[in-house]
Formats: sequence, C-alpha cells, structure tokens
Amino acid sequence: MNDLLSPGLIEGFGLYLVRTSALVLAAPLLGDGAVFQGYKIGLVGVLSVMLFAAAGAPAIGDVETFDYALLAAREVVIGLSLAFVLHTVMLAVRVAGELIGHEMAFNMSNVVDPSTGISTPLVTHMYETLFLLTLLAADGHHWAIRALAESYERAPIGHLGSVEGLPSFALGLFSQLFAAGLTFAAPILVLLMLVTLLVGLLTRAVPQINVLEFGFNLRVAAGLGGMLLFAPFLAPAMDVLLGHLMDGLEAGLNTLEV
Repeated sequence: MNDLLSPGLIEGFGLYLVRTSALVLAAPLLGDGAVFQGYKIGLVGVLSVMLFAAAGAPAIGDVETFDYALLAAREVVIGLSLAFVLHTVMLAVRVAGELIGHEMAFNMSNVVDPSTGISTPLVTHMYETLFLLTLLAADGHHWAIRALAESYERAPIGHLGSVEGLPSFALGLFSQLFAAGLTFAAPILVLLMLVTLLVGLLTRAVPQINVLEFGFNLRVAAGLGGMLLFAPFLAPAMDVLLGHLMDGLEAGLNTLEV
C-alpha cells in the first residue's frame, strides 16, 4: 500500500490524466467537443491508467504548486497539439465541402448536430461523415492512441521541455492541408465554373430566361451530377488524407521529442 502511494505517483498520474484528457476532449474522432459525457470520462480514465501502468508508474518527485501548474499546462499543450493534427486533416474535408456547397448554393441548408448544437452545411457534413467512416475503417482511432502513448516516450512527464517547434509545425501542417482541401474540391469547382459560364452565355443569348431560377437549378443539378461522377475518386483522395494524418502525427511527435 505504501508503494502504491509513494511520493510522486499521484502527481505523475495527474499529469498523465491531463494530457490524455486534452487529446480525448479535443480530438474530433474521440471527443468532438469539450463537453464531458459518460463515455469520455470512462475513456480518459481507462487510457490514463493503462498508459501510466505501461510506463512503469513513473514518479515526478516533489514539486512546488506553481511548477506543477506549469507541468500540467505543458501536458495540455501536448495533448491539444496531437488533437490539432486530426482537426487539421478534417480541415481539408471542410474546405472542400464549404467551397462546393457555396458554389451549389447549398450552404443555405444546414444540418445541426444535436450533441454539440453546431450547424454544418449539408455538403460539408456529408464529406466529414465519409471521412470519419473511412478513418474508423482504417483504425485511425488506434493511430491517435498510439501517438498518445508514444508521446510519453518522446516528451516524458515531469520536464519543462521546449515546445517552441509547435507553432511552425502547426502553420506548416495547416497550409499543407488547406491546399489539399482545394485540390479535393477542384474537379467539381471547375465543373461549376463551366456551368456559371454557360448560364452567362445563355442569359446573353436568351434574355427572357429567368436567370436566378434557371441558374440555381442548373448549378444544383451540375453539382450533384459532379459529385456522383467523381465519386470513384473519393477513395484515393481519402487515402491521401489518411497519409497526411499519419505524416502529421509523426511530425508532431518529432517536434515534441526532447
């Protein structure tokens, strides 16, 4: 009993709990929002205990309250940085969905998530759902947990190691995935631009046409047709995004390494 309650063990477990909570609550696949629910509490507790036990129950020694607060803040930053990788990969899907939905005038129709109350455009919601299903099928949730476990080896608890490389890493990953989102949506956007050009030519040739009604219906039909036409290319596009996710997690871990 004395070994279990030896000095530093409770403090060490607390830091494990902080880093795990930051990842689980912030990651779109594991937590999706900062609202505590029953399964999140259970997942945080189970992961923290398992990772703490697997690491050999490390202790951090005696620390002052202020120093411990700094250590806890560092754990929050590390956990959020791993969750940021997942959010940034989702950004590519959101960018594609937002652009396509805007060009189709579908952003006027939103889907409200009842668990978070967040309103999402219809096309964006569809692409996000497809990506999350692909991520689950490829065991992406296992990648996130493995990255969390490896982060304790790369950036052990109890050290105020430098995280100065995180801003440049975040900026580079954001730029890379934003460009990937534009590439993801490019085929359908080009098709919709051609439809816009066609509507403009028809308006000049036949002024009697109700350009608002005709153009709206044609753009929606062309957008849906384009999504159906390019559906076979979704699988390789999702594979590319999964590759970005794995590379981003590895790059993030390399940034945290001390």
